[in-house]
Amino acid sequence: MHGLLLALALISAIGLRLLWRSDSDGSWNQRWIAAMFTFALPPTLLITSAIALLWMGPQGMGITVWEGWGTYGSAIGFLMAAGAIGYRQSSQAVQELGQLREYPEACLVSTGTIARILPMELPFVAQVGFWTPEIVVSQGLLTALSAEQLRAVLAHEKAHATYHDTFWFFCFGALRRLTVWLPNTDGLWQELLLLRELRADRVAAQTTDSLVLAEALVTLVRSPMVQSDWSATLHPQRLDDRFSERIEAILAAEPLSPIPGWLMGAIVLAGVLPLMMVPFHNG
Repeated sequence: MHGLLLALALISAIGLRLLWRSDSDGSWNQRWIAAMFTFALPPTLLITSAIALLWMGPQGMGITVWEGWGTYGSAIGFLMAAGAIGYRQSSQAVQELGQLREYPEACLVSTGTIARILPMELPFVAQVGFWTPEIVVSQGLLTALSAEQLRAVLAHEKAHATYHDTFWFFCFGALRRLTVWLPNTDGLWQELLLLRELRADRVAAQTTDSLVLAEALVTLVRSPMVQSDWSATLHPQRLDDRFSERIEAILAAEPLSPIPGWLMGAIVLAGVLPLMMVPFHNG
């Protein structure tokens, strides 16, 4: 059972990733569902399979010594790697957030938004944090944008806070590092980043002018900065090569719906399937 569980988990994870194809002609909602399912389910299966193997232990009826201890050791190693990645990413995030919170807060008069101000000339804006992030802007952004453009940019950033994008992409970033060896990991990550920004764009366009938002994006693309997984900004540097697609989507004003609850439920249910094998294990 141990070897079969491990083999099924690996085959399923690799197979799901190989099935994904980037379809720029599909609707944004279809792309959301496909990207989220094929990105999140494989690492979830691997983690729950490792937990199940650890729970069952290295021994069992009909289990050879090599299979028992081999799969048990593999599960321990994988979970230790997951823990190390999570700890390192959390420590780095806490350290960087502590440094950012040393900068003063100010009320942006034109919008009434409270933000931390970075003393730098490059235009920069982002939501930074976890479940309840803060807005960080640079002095350069306040100088480069008009009041109307600034309102559009802040509406975009507030949309990230509404969907808790900083928290979820912090978690997804850890999963990406843990399963970087799986096929299409980077392609799926780029797709999710783009769709995240498109969702925030559409929310912002409900209260601001899409053309103004596109103009602000053009301004920010001239001064890209490296961002962390626990930040969400109008222009992630990783999306430089998809800039035109982003502008076209903003101007097209195609609605982007939230990921349906049934999909998240299906991912969770499929992900815990390996744990359902534990009661059938004979110790």
